[in-house]
Amino acid sequence: MKKNLEFEFSVNKENKTITVKREFAAELPLVWDAYTKSEILDQWWAPKPWKARTKTMDFSEGGHWHYAMVGPEGEEHWALANYKTIDPKKRFTALDGFADAEGVVNPEMPQSKWEVSFTPKDEVTLVENLITFDDLAQLETTIQMGFKEGLTMAMEGLDALLAAQKQEA
Repeated sequence: MKKNLEFEFSVNKENKTITVKREFAAELPLVWDAYTKSEILDQWWAPKPWKARTKTMDFSEGGHWHYAMVGPEGEEHWALANYKTIDPKKRFTALDGFADAEGVVNPEMPQSKWEVSFTPKDEVTLVENLITFDDLAQLETTIQMGFKEGLTMAMEGLDALLAAQKQEA
């Protein structure tokens, strides 16, 4: 088993992109499910002590994931990901933005296009996220909001979840 899992976070202001490459110590089907099934996403898609809570999810082309990040005091920050393309167990794309509890996207907040790809490497799976913004201000706002730190913590939560699943198997 590979001990040092790859993690790369890079910002390209010229292209208005964030690239995140992250390896997980699990085989592709488990990692794919962790990104595409709400009951699993809710267990890791938030930096602790926050939790993700899905309101609705339809993981299909034209479908969406409407969820809240719920804080320790019960505060809620809603988001909506609209799925555009899905190539099962290989990649998907989505438009992601802040929303309200009814799923109405807030145009005053950053929105981004996500291209998420999955590459199996024996017992490790590489997940690559290319996140593109329409303008530099949205990219910079996202970074200032602690995106790197929050996503890093969430991915560490996925590491723990995958390790626990392996122990149960």
